[in-house]
Amino acid sequence: MKHLWKKLKKTVPWILAAIVVITLFFSVVVDMFGLVPGQGKEVLVAVQHGDTVSEIAKTLKEDGVIHHPLLFRLYVRITGGDYLFQRGGHKVGKSISYGKIARQLTEAPDVRYDETVKVLIPEGYEARQIAEALEEKGLADKESFLKELEEGDFDFPFLDNIERKENRLEGYLFPATYEFSIYESERDIITKMLDAFEVYILPLYNQAQTELSLDEVVTFASVVEREAANDSERPIVASVFYNRMNADMTLSSCATVQYIIKERKPVLSNSDIKIKSPYNTYINKGLPVGPVASPGVNSVKAVLSPANTDYLYFAARADGSENVFARTGEEHLRNVNILQGK
Repeated sequence: MKHLWKKLKKTVPWILAAIVVITLFFSVVVDMFGLVPGQGKEVLVAVQHGDTVSEIAKTLKEDGVIHHPLLFRLYVRITGGDYLFQRGGHKVGKSISYGKIARQLTEAPDVRYDETVKVLIPEGYEARQIAEALEEKGLADKESFLKELEEGDFDFPFLDNIERKENRLEGYLFPATYEFSIYESERDIITKMLDAFEVYILPLYNQAQTELSLDEVVTFASVVEREAANDSERPIVASVFYNRMNADMTLSSCATVQYIIKERKPVLSNSDIKIKSPYNTYINKGLPVGPVASPGVNSVKAVLSPANTDYLYFAARADGSENVFARTGEEHLRNVNILQGK
């Protein structure tokens, strides 16, 4: 019995080693020849410009196409190593041989990376609307985009003095028509918008003589952007808000409440304008705690160089074509009654 036990002790490790070798062998064979379940399933494999075989093998593993990237690299080298993998998105089956994978990656890509999509980000859009516009064009996932806005770390010095914990990049996504690659990440898109802000807005602020901080200018301009009906009246709207602040009045901007309720209601209710929020300029004096939209160049210019008026009020025409301005509350009430047909 002891003799048998000694014999088994010597034999078992060899048996286990053989099992491991056989298992590994079958794993390699299955992977190399695509003998895995999932026939017909395809994934889009991204091949970037300048990718090495090692990087492509890593991508294939991450996409679930292969399990042994080192083996794929060896296969490519042994079979010639002269594959000219084409930059782009390739639809590759999850259960095909290494040879077929390599050949598919050398063919014309199913998605060209120089394909771009144009998207218009209008002046006055909020971050959530920008996210929706990008998602509609297939350029970003709305929730992922908004999460990146809140949590992403972007290396722009002009963002350093923003103290808000929420909605921190609201107002800084420059409104324009952009052309994005279909494979740019949410972070890439945000970075390009911040780049545009740095090019078009930051110089206006740096060249201006103002006691306002950059964040205050962007916040102020966002309110002007939302309230002004056209470019010609932006400096006048800005002057109204300056005059109201100098008179120790609240701004009473509908745009700030609409930002809170995430709805651009044409008429706010009494309960709407009483909402407790640092954005509500009906109950808080001064500017809201942060921007309520992305302002354009003309709104920023209006804040930095407002018109010289003594207006304290304005009311919008029903068609939104223009605002009617007033110097007194009585004059404003008359304007409102006329506009409402009373």
